Amino acid sequence: MSPRAIASALAELNINLAAITDHNSALNAPAFAQACHEYGVTPLFGIEAQPQEECHILCLFADLESVQILSDELYQAMPMIMNIPEKMGDQVYVDEEENIIGEVDKYLVSSADISLDDLAARVVELGGLVIPAHVDRPSFSLTSQFGVIVDGPWDALEVVKMPGCSEEGPAFDTRGYPLITSSDAHYPENIGQRAFDLDIQNDALCKTSGTADMQVIKNALSRRPRC
Repeated sequence: MSPRAIASALAELNINLAAITDHNSALNAPAFAQACHEYGVTPLFGIEAQPQEECHILCLFADLESVQILSDELYQAMPMIMNIPEKMGDQVYVDEEENIIGEVDKYLVSSADISLDDLAARVVELGGLVIPAHVDRPSFSLTSQFGVIVDGPWDALEVVKMPGCSEEGPAFDTRGYPLITSSDAHYPENIGQRAFDLDIQNDALCKTSGTADMQVIKNALSRRPRC
């Protein structure tokens, strides 16, 4: 599932804003940036990070420099567990023309030696969005690891299924955080399966530089349903 194939699928689905979030790495972000530019999609550059607590956290940025800083730091903090392509699959990264330019040695679906709190603080320091991933799943989520949604600088929570509200309260304890869905696509046919709307009102999604305006996105996320 190359960055160019992802951008092409996004354009066909009329999705205006999307993030690439490889596990613990942003090496495919530059190719995604170029592909999105060609297909008219506004890109966010992300990482699905896995801290010590073994929960997945979406770390999203508008610029390549910030996400690459975090990517390098996470890689240094990961254990020396090497990938075995024959068993776990290839971990390649490509250029804008889909040429393979390298392969990651460490097994990326490992926990980096950084706490959840420190990871979240670092993302905020770098100007990114922090969104715990698939919090209603029974593995690699806040609820699977802590039993509850713990407090943090979360811009939103990603859920697989939007919970409903009742007179007794929300069916899922969201702790009042805004909720989003996403495809969490690992295969091309899954792209856009759980897209969601962002109400940016009269604001411009992008700055004059062409990069996404993170404050506009933050404001729009704050308008999302919370239960």
